[in-house]
Amino acid sequence: MPKNTHKIAIAGAATLGAAAIAFSVVPADAHTTTTDAVSSARVAYSTEPVQGVKGTVTDQLAGSNLKVEAIEAKKNAAADAAAKKKAAAEAVRKAVAAKKKAAAEAARKAAAAKAAAAHKAKQAASRSAHRAAVKPVAAKSYANNLDGWIRESLHIMKKHGIPGSYEGLKRNIMRESSGNPNAINDWDINAINGIPSKGLLQVIPPTFKAYHVAGTSWNIYDPVANITAACNYAADKYGSMDNVNSAY
Repeated sequence: MPKNTHKIAIAGAATLGAAAIAFSVVPADAHTTTTDAVSSARVAYSTEPVQGVKGTVTDQLAGSNLKVEAIEAKKNAAADAAAKKKAAAEAVRKAVAAKKKAAAEAARKAAAAKAAAAHKAKQAASRSAHRAAVKPVAAKSYANNLDGWIRESLHIMKKHGIPGSYEGLKRNIMRESSGNPNAINDWDINAINGIPSKGLLQVIPPTFKAYHVAGTSWNIYDPVANITAACNYAADKYGSMDNVNSAY
């Protein structure tokens, strides 16, 4: 052994829980100095494999993995909860916004309807005021004589587009009845057939009924009704009562 070299001796204890270590220093001059008492007990070695060490390590690793997985799961759960909370808050925000929008639209429509109703009421009031301001036209009155009957009949004929003149009507009236509204012919062919001519213009009942003008009486002896129906018939057959110069 080289000079100044130290030798170290290690003694193992008999049990796993305790060990005694002794150091021997052997100087170069071969004298041995012992620093500590060394147990003279022999170390027992076993050829059997150590049991349970690997299992303990595996269990520890498995426990560590479970802890990591638990932490990861907790993080994921927290993230999901945060996402759900965010989604719920967004849903509430949208619902509130939709409610506000619907309320604003309803208020707008209500205001528009109110404005339209007010405008309509204003227009109606304006029309009512205008109608009140316009003086009603009094119904035109006619004398209850031949002149008045002819003029009233001409007024009605004009509204219905029936041609005729004052002179044409009066001329034929005087020839047919001499201006007598109750005149009746009881001797001509019509009388023989049971449908005598009647009234100012001597109209037979079937003709009066067929050519009656709306707005006049259904009484064949009524002067205005008789004249107007006779002129309507003459317009259809001759173009106008003005074209009649004899019995028609």
